[in-house]
Amino acid sequence: MDAAKAAIDKYGTSASGSRLLAGEKTLHKELEAAIAEWKHTETALVLVGGHSTNVTCVGNFCGKGDLIVYDAIAHNSIEQGCRLSQATAKPFPHSDVNALESILRNQRHKFGKVLIVIEGAYSMDGDIAPVPEFVKLKKKYGCFLMVDEAHSACVIGESGGGVDEYFGLAPDDIDIKYGTLSKGLGTCGGYLAGSHAIIDYMRYNLPGFVFSVGISPPLAAASLEAIRLLRSDKSIMERLHRNIKCFMEEAHKRHFNTCLAGETAILPILVGRDEDAWELSNRLRKKGVIVPPAVYPAVPKNKARLRFCVISEHHPEEIVEALDKLAECAKEAGIQLPE
Repeated sequence: MDAAKAAIDKYGTSASGSRLLAGEKTLHKELEAAIAEWKHTETALVLVGGHSTNVTCVGNFCGKGDLIVYDAIAHNSIEQGCRLSQATAKPFPHSDVNALESILRNQRHKFGKVLIVIEGAYSMDGDIAPVPEFVKLKKKYGCFLMVDEAHSACVIGESGGGVDEYFGLAPDDIDIKYGTLSKGLGTCGGYLAGSHAIIDYMRYNLPGFVFSVGISPPLAAASLEAIRLLRSDKSIMERLHRNIKCFMEEAHKRHFNTCLAGETAILPILVGRDEDAWELSNRLRKKGVIVPPAVYPAVPKNKARLRFCVISEHHPEEIVEALDKLAECAKEAGIQLPE
């Protein structure tokens, strides 16, 4: 907050225009340099929105004669980008490496450019993708690999470095590293990190960057300070990982079904019917626990869940209290939660 206020005093609240024309600020370059160092890439590009960054990247990196293959439960922004691209787009079953290889084995030779798109951690189940297996496939079949790290950066890895740190990947194993500024970094915007060749191409060819205003100075300054804090204060990630472990242990003590979660800050509790998820969410709100329901079409029918998220600033006793209140609400409403 202090960094954002200082940026307003120096730069004002607006970037003033497209960064290619009049909106470029020293602060933007500093933020991109910090992201590139953090994500172990040559350079990075910051855009004004998380969702729109995915749309403009996926939608313009490939075109007619190209192929995009993406995880079937990937975020809406990836699907929207596929529609925009005019490329052939094929989903594959969630994290199914064998199914993806079958597509590539049979289809790769028909297309020029092929882009594989996955997420580092998935937003509804909280599971981590087997990224090294996808890296092997992209190298074997000559594809580009893009990883959406909205829910893995700032969460997994000893210092919150995301899938690179978690799996010990080489800097160039992932061609395009996407992330949002609106979750772990606490501001708003999106970024793309990769090689000079790829990022410079995007700088002059993505309509979502070329024709859009730059990120506002206070958001850029706050994002930059958040990255510095994350990398310099190890206790932040230690507390987050402690709280994730605490939630999982306490949830399982109460026989709650946590879907595929385990090591990320996305910690769902399976409920079942959409109506029951809404009922429990409303009852919990009245008891001081804010947890939104995830219902169809965000999740399959009859797989509604309460989507808990923990942060580094939670205390274990708060997590215990929240889960106790969930058990109370379910009992009061006569809702049997799946074990």
